[in-house]
Amino acid sequence: METKIYYYRNKIEMTQEELANAVGVTRQTIISLEQNRYNPSLLLAFKITKALKQENIEDVFVLE
Repeated sequence: METKIYYYRNKIEMTQEELANAVGVTRQTIISLEQNRYNPSLLLAFKITKALKQENIEDVFVLE
């Protein structure tokens, strides 16, 4: 699964640490997600989408 977390996070000037704290994971998890090395649970994907101020989960997570 490809993600656009990095793009949206930078667009709203949010650090990896801030995003991690907002969704209840470690910074390392955010790094793994941004590098497409980890597939999040559905709940985590929704939390990240909301934290990045996006309406649609498909805008942040792209199923290849």
